[in-house]
Amino acid sequence: MTNEQTTAADLGVATRVIPCLDVQGGKVVKGVNFENLREMGDPVELARDYYEQGADELTFLDVGASVEQRDTMYDVVRRTAEQVFIPLTVGGGVRSVDDVARLQEVGADKVGVNSAGIARPGLLDEIADRYGAQCLVLSLDIKRSARTASGFVVTTHGGRRETDLDALDWAREAIDRGAGELLVNSIDADGTKDGFDLELIGLVRELS
Repeated sequence: MTNEQTTAADLGVATRVIPCLDVQGGKVVKGVNFENLREMGDPVELARDYYEQGADELTFLDVGASVEQRDTMYDVVRRTAEQVFIPLTVGGGVRSVDDVARLQEVGADKVGVNSAGIARPGLLDEIADRYGAQCLVLSLDIKRSARTASGFVVTTHGGRRETDLDALDWAREAIDRGAGELLVNSIDADGTKDGFDLELIGLVRELS
């Protein structure tokens, strides 16, 4: 069976619709391979549209928070939670358990952690211990690389900085530390409209 013929069902994945909206400067943005970002609209309005069309969950990723060393978009989360009544995951700029508390106060159900977890892996343990694995989503911005055993490497700061971490090794460690979900973002496939990186998805699935 070729990759082109492989489906979510073949991988044993339950099909759920979870739009993931990248937000920067208060606007939803979209690019190709995490570059040349273009504004696509208001995050609250787009979240409401997806909700009304039957999305199962929603994810907001503040793609500039780590790079700009600032907090995430609390006001956007609050306004979205007032209009959208499905689980909401928010990532970007989450550096402490206090950040998780603030996000929950404004309506987030789960938090996504990427750069801060790589810089200090113990953060994953702290969030999982206090709020439970169901609250903790490990966000993985992954690209292909010949430098790692799996052929995939983890990046940080919105894909701008390449680490020395093998993507599968880091995902396995995060699960051991309490991550309840993995949000796998393929930089190579992002925005290309060529379909999912099914090889990457299959390898990650084998970890669970």
